[in-house]
Amino acid sequence: MATEPASTSQNSAADAQKPAGHDVRRVGIVMNGVTGRMGKNQHLIRSIVAIRKEGGIPTGPGSVIWPDPILVGRSEQKLSALAEELGLERWTTDLDAALANPEDEIYFDAQLTAVREAAVRKAIDAGKSIYCEKPLTPTVDTAIELAKLAKERGIKAGIVQDKLFLPGLRKLKMLVDSGFFGEILSVRGEFGYWVFPGPEPAPQRPSWNYRSDEGGGIISDMFCHWDYVLTEIFGKVKAVSALGAVHITERTRENGDPYEANAEDAAYGTFELEGGIVAHLNSSWCVRVNRDELVEFQVDGTKGSAVAGLRNCKIQPAASTPKSVWNPDLPDPIDHRKQWIEVPDTENYDNGFKVQWELFLRHVVNDEPFPWDFVTGARGIQLAELGMKSWEERRWIDVPEITLD
Repeated sequence: MATEPASTSQNSAADAQKPAGHDVRRVGIVMNGVTGRMGKNQHLIRSIVAIRKEGGIPTGPGSVIWPDPILVGRSEQKLSALAEELGLERWTTDLDAALANPEDEIYFDAQLTAVREAAVRKAIDAGKSIYCEKPLTPTVDTAIELAKLAKERGIKAGIVQDKLFLPGLRKLKMLVDSGFFGEILSVRGEFGYWVFPGPEPAPQRPSWNYRSDEGGGIISDMFCHWDYVLTEIFGKVKAVSALGAVHITERTRENGDPYEANAEDAAYGTFELEGGIVAHLNSSWCVRVNRDELVEFQVDGTKGSAVAGLRNCKIQPAASTPKSVWNPDLPDPIDHRKQWIEVPDTENYDNGFKVQWELFLRHVVNDEPFPWDFVTGARGIQLAELGMKSWEERRWIDVPEITLD
């Protein structure tokens, strides 16, 4: 049982798994919050463990980056079981001691947002490179403060922006960059599914998501995503108008007890983007899905349109657009869905979390570019805060530029 950070002998045990015959650059990673769903599945198993199973990240002839995680959390039982399950040697319940180990140069945080700030401050003080789930903090002011601290200390700091690496959105970005759309006019997005209120079937999301005093709400959850998706693919968000709703006011906790759900479980947002593009995105945990994927974006332009989901993307060029005529008295003679063309896979699309982890590790080791820093994270929180303000004040809100000056 390793309740203290890895000693030299524990490092040796981890080293024994390294790929042989290579110039191996070990990178120790303090991974906090990996017993939770997202931290365990996406970041630990499908990213770091997957990279290790592949023999590390190649960086040149005979050279690899070898991630060596130490798992951090509150439960010795969960940590030891997880480490044993994955064949990992190192875990601890002592974050301070883990951060004090100079052999571990990266701190990763997938805890609840409400407790992340304090841990990130400790990691900055310890001089670690830092990679975090979003939102970085509960408020934009504290996120900007952390961004300033990281910049002052020369810390390499990154934020998870996983949806940018989804196959469907990568195909959509390729279409934008190629000029396929001509002038882009609008973006319409639908995200969500039915989250059962319980008790039967049991809810498939944690109860804190629906309590405002526990940091819940779909605006703070999804607007952080919408900011980077819209900005990276179409252009910066200039203004927002949002309406939230608490559609289901009573839900069931994990132990089966009912509770008052007072955080919004749906949000209807309209965004003005640079270049005059209008985006409208609906986010809901109270919608039954009648679309191909749980999230879909339709983009319309003067020369063509596209519909992209998590994995797939289909297009309709202007030259193959049918001439629709409104006549509600007769059946529509056009099978509209058949008029679309599937965009083929032109490469093997790896797990989006893993792809971004590889980029961050290359950033730390080789100083390769990594644009998704703490300012990017602050911008997402800002959009969520302004969305809430728009809802409360029932008006459009301009989105100012964030700077660290």
